[in-house]
Amino acid sequence: MKPGTFARRGRLPEGLRLRDPDMLAATGLGVGCAPYASGTFGSIVALPPAWLLASLGGPLLVAAAAALCFAVGVWASSRIVRRTGVKDPGFVVIDEIAAQLFVLALLPLDPIAYAIGFLAFRAADIFKPFPANWCDRNIGGGLGVMLDDAVAGVQAGIAAWLLCRVLSIGDGGHGF
Repeated sequence: MKPGTFARRGRLPEGLRLRDPDMLAATGLGVGCAPYASGTFGSIVALPPAWLLASLGGPLLVAAAAALCFAVGVWASSRIVRRTGVKDPGFVVIDEIAAQLFVLALLPLDPIAYAIGFLAFRAADIFKPFPANWCDRNIGGGLGVMLDDAVAGVQAGIAAWLLCRVLSIGDGGHGF
């Protein structure tokens, strides 16, 4: 595959196979191949596991899952960036999954809190306020793919946590 080649929506670039471990991880088990809004779908995929992990072990288990996804994401994204020559391929969604998990680790186990966390992260991921936008522009490789979303996740997590506190959503539940 020529460096810089982009995939058509809903398809991987020629020469890349979903069955490869790095592609499977980077695409969130194929979710990144959605024909549109792959980042949104990546964020949605994080919701059920976050709920399950928070139910079983609380916010620290969700945070641990976010850290594990981040580490795997750096590895997988580094390989994909090298193979494609594309700085941040749109089909890579493990960055959204990891960041969304982090946001949810900060929130109480409450459907409204999770909805707020989802919307806050999608907004932060799309608009990339500083310093997320700086990371997006200046850090390359797999770390760059992951870090801009991680920073946006921190920003969204803090905003969602504050909003939940102000609105008294999930008082007494999980979350920090």
